[in-house]
Amino acid sequence: MSTLEFTPRGLLHLLFNGARAIDVVQTAHELGLLEDLEAGPVTLRDLSQKHVLVPGRLYKFLDCLESMGLVKRVQETDAISEARYTAVKGLREAADKVVGPRSLERDREKYGWKELHGHLPEVLRGQKSMPRESFDWPPQTPEQVAGFEASMAAGLGPILEVFRTHGDRLWGEGQRLLEVGGGDGTLAAHLLEQHPGLAVDVYNLPATEALVTRTREAHRLGARLGFMGGDFLKEPLPKGYDVLSFVRVLHDWPAETARELMKAAYAALPSGGRILICEEFRTPERLTAQFFWSYFLMGVDSCVSRLREVEYYLQALKELGFRAPEVLPGPFELVVATKP
Repeated sequence: MSTLEFTPRGLLHLLFNGARAIDVVQTAHELGLLEDLEAGPVTLRDLSQKHVLVPGRLYKFLDCLESMGLVKRVQETDAISEARYTAVKGLREAADKVVGPRSLERDREKYGWKELHGHLPEVLRGQKSMPRESFDWPPQTPEQVAGFEASMAAGLGPILEVFRTHGDRLWGEGQRLLEVGGGDGTLAAHLLEQHPGLAVDVYNLPATEALVTRTREAHRLGARLGFMGGDFLKEPLPKGYDVLSFVRVLHDWPAETARELMKAAYAALPSGGRILICEEFRTPERLTAQFFWSYFLMGVDSCVSRLREVEYYLQALKELGFRAPEVLPGPFELVVATKP
């Protein structure tokens, strides 16, 4: 997908018109225009006739998309009907993920971000924080636990894809996985359905046990999906597993804590055991996808929410004694290393 570049003024104009810009993208997505534009070049005449749209109005609508850098226009005559448009590659898929009915951004709207809106000077000075009843870290109430784990499950798409892509390499017959901080067990359930020889225990705070039980029953997994209640900040990680995974866990904690968790994994694993780390390693695009949490968690000091470059984890694993840490490609990369 192309990297879009704007002058500071151009970017700020778009940000000020953000609600209107999203309205345009969402409308283009709902009308089916993005498929035609991405398959382009397509003339304005053809677009307006196919979708029964007023040409002059459609021209202005496409100007909006062009101003965002999402479509390119070629106009060789003054006749607007002859203008030809092509969408940036990947636009339809991106629109589906960001403004579609099941997008993560829509899921995030349920959080109380308006507690901070308009109060950032006080937030930055430490005079105002997110009320604990709105959001606490780690989540404290049953409602907070359930809401947070549901949000994590909703964002599993790219993680499921990278595990599916490399599944044959990751899992052997009869292996046992401990998914550290494994949420409500949704990822574990998908892995178990794809790999009949695998067994998974979710290691998470005791308050999540009922959520994992619900997932186990919904997927009819029986004893293959287990639960280990505990607090990795207060006790060693359980032993007896071939693989330990941290999926969207380490970035929520300070660097010292993240390193201690990787060290704890080394201590818990047998010789030949492997550690898996999968999260949003820091890139410019992922930083934009993280914008909501960067904003929201300004008011929650107990949660670091720090996207780190993948090199941080590779270096830390080497220093802790893991052998041959490597990065497996995917929509979210997967770091794999082995204990000698």
